[in-house]
Amino acid sequence: MRAKNIIDLTDLSLEELTAVIDQALEIKKNPAAYADRCKGKILATLFYEPSTRTRNSFQTAMLRLGGQVIGFDNPMSTSVSKGETLKDTTIIMSGYADIIAMRHPMEGAAKAAALYASCPVINAGDGGHLHPTQTLTDLVTLKDQKGTLEGLTIGLCGDLKNGRTVHSLCNSMAKFGLKAHFVFISTKELTMPEYITEILDHSPCTYSFCDSLEEAIPSLDVLYMTRIQKERFDSLEEYERLKNVYVLDPEKMKKAKADLIVLHPLPRVDEITNEVDDDPRALYFYQAKCGVYARMSLILHLLEETPAQGITFDGEDASFRCPNPKCITKSEGYLPHACHKDGEHTCCEYCDARI
Repeated sequence: MRAKNIIDLTDLSLEELTAVIDQALEIKKNPAAYADRCKGKILATLFYEPSTRTRNSFQTAMLRLGGQVIGFDNPMSTSVSKGETLKDTTIIMSGYADIIAMRHPMEGAAKAAALYASCPVINAGDGGHLHPTQTLTDLVTLKDQKGTLEGLTIGLCGDLKNGRTVHSLCNSMAKFGLKAHFVFISTKELTMPEYITEILDHSPCTYSFCDSLEEAIPSLDVLYMTRIQKERFDSLEEYERLKNVYVLDPEKMKKAKADLIVLHPLPRVDEITNEVDDDPRALYFYQAKCGVYARMSLILHLLEETPAQGITFDGEDASFRCPNPKCITKSEGYLPHACHKDGEHTCCEYCDARI
């Protein structure tokens, strides 16, 4: 049975993921063959948070499939500014559209929306939690460039604490059983969260820590740079102290393998110098283009098959309160309180925060 919603990329089976990636690469080769596949369908892009690539690549994907797009990129221009709840917005918009792509600054928002939507919901990024379609983009790019998703040494550099893109990439590769070695390149303050390393501990993946990009880069097949995310910091002073710790420049690139590929979910600020753009190993702009093919394939996957039933929670618990101040339950008080067990840990059903 196909998944109705993509909150996390692991809502797909490995077989489905492989099919979506392969179809994305077919679309890249022959986009004209897919030009009318979503004729008569409507995508609603509900973006409560600024976006350039994700929102526009979703819109481009639907238009290239022959469909149409509605939605918003500024909630203050909608009834949200008058106090409309996420639930009400979702119910209304899912009545207008065949599929929804949602970005929201609160963690767990996409899953909350899926409780009330009458059409498939795709998580286009929920706070610092998950970003499954960026991960799909990353996997499509890796398969296209490396020919495989197995056996790669992947350096993840920058804000690994708040980076939903690197969380999703590690989580997905681990849960799909794709063998890789991750090198976590960060300061102690920005290191990968423990819940991600515990997922990796129970997978074929391995990992190591390094605080020097210059030291790590010679061993890498893939370098995944990330931005130090100002909007995720509670303290401006801490952001200013850490923002330029890791900068990729031509001197560091001289130490890298000839077949290294450099990825970045974008936007970049100062962490990759403009001179690196001319290096043929710098593939972050090509990666963004692959995001259109990835999202075209995912939209087709969700719309062309009979979907499963919507999300329900087995672990509803009226006494449970999520400890995460950035969880969607903190701003949408009507949501059912729910949790699940992850080994010895009790976790929020929306944002996966542990208590």
